[in-house]
Amino acid sequence: MNDFLAARSQMAISLGFHIIYSCIGMVMPMFMAVSHYKWIKTGDHVYKNITQAWSKGVAIFFATGAVSGTILSFELGLLWPKFMEHAGPIFGMPFSLEGVAFFVEAIALGFFLYGWNRFNKWFHWFTGVLVGVSGVVSGILVVSANSWMNSPSGFDYINGQYTNIDPIKAMFNSSWFSEALHMTLAAFMATGFAVAGIHALMIARKRNINFHTKAFKIAIVFGAIAAILQPFSGDISAKNAAKKQPAKLAAMESYFHTQPYSPLVVGGIPDTAAKRVKYGIEIPGLLSFLVNDNFKQPVNALDKIPVQNQPPIAVTHIAFEIMIAIGSVMMLIGILYFIALWKKRSWLNKRWFLNLFILSTPFGFIAVEAGWTVTEVGRQPWIIQGVMRTSEAVTPMPGIHYSFYLFTVVYFTLSVAVIFLLSRQIKMVPKLYNH
Repeated sequence: MNDFLAARSQMAISLGFHIIYSCIGMVMPMFMAVSHYKWIKTGDHVYKNITQAWSKGVAIFFATGAVSGTILSFELGLLWPKFMEHAGPIFGMPFSLEGVAFFVEAIALGFFLYGWNRFNKWFHWFTGVLVGVSGVVSGILVVSANSWMNSPSGFDYINGQYTNIDPIKAMFNSSWFSEALHMTLAAFMATGFAVAGIHALMIARKRNINFHTKAFKIAIVFGAIAAILQPFSGDISAKNAAKKQPAKLAAMESYFHTQPYSPLVVGGIPDTAAKRVKYGIEIPGLLSFLVNDNFKQPVNALDKIPVQNQPPIAVTHIAFEIMIAIGSVMMLIGILYFIALWKKRSWLNKRWFLNLFILSTPFGFIAVEAGWTVTEVGRQPWIIQGVMRTSEAVTPMPGIHYSFYLFTVVYFTLSVAVIFLLSRQIKMVPKLYNH
């Protein structure tokens, strides 16, 4: 493994694990705040028990998210020094503000965890809300920095120099809203379904049914709403990619030849040598309609992109199809849940219905990983779209593959520890809160 591939692989591993920790860390406090509010309003101690149980999970993921996020910040400087040298002054503001949001979240979490029976009940609840809000803001700020890499703005690039730097314009670049919306909804969808799936499993096993039923309802409402809204944010993101990153959109669709009535390809395996998609289903005109709001106007395909500027097509396309397929399934399950609430309440206690949520427990995070693969692989060969290639930003320091091996072991060990702590917490629920 050469150093360039090792550096990219290390970032991929780091981001792949961190995104799960951060999604849960930014969304779970919202669930916790809703449960806490219900306890204050109703006096039902089951909601207090849910809040306290979830707060332990929040603490676990806050710690792991802080560790993995800190590692990432060091990796940016150590693995990609040329990138940070040029980009740091331009998009440093969202990272700085994210640091502020992180500190607010840490302080608020400390107040919340140790504030039981010490603070006014509404102030205590507010500290929990602040944990959630600052976590979501933190996530949006990080995505803003990433969106700048996809749609660089806020500077002039003249003769290899960055001038007229405007950090506000860089932070609120043309892609930040669509990416922030899509990622925030993805976090709520993934975490909502994952938490609901765990509680559905406990309900199916008839363990502390009242506790888990109430917890399931809070989590799945967030997850289902996010899943239903996600296709609309995906449409906004795809339209933006068509304008700012046409090579990425073409790779997502494995769209090789520019033509009127540009087809949308469903599934299939790209054959880059033959420049076609095997086993896929083409829907004529649909890609034109989704991008241009009419069925005839052609969308630029890969034949309009120089080969040296094209991303890895197969990886981008397959990851995109996985994301779309899983997102569609989760949207349908979310719709089924609201149908059950509205018309078919008997479904709520059926084993087949619970099994839908149990089986979908990991779906959201698989879709999140696939989506980030599309975002990062689809931007290649650029680290800053159209400005700096990834190969130009990598460190000249040798031996990066050893670092990659080490950090891979660290992340897998950290994940095993997290799984152990969470499983122990879930097993302790009946003992602690069965009253």
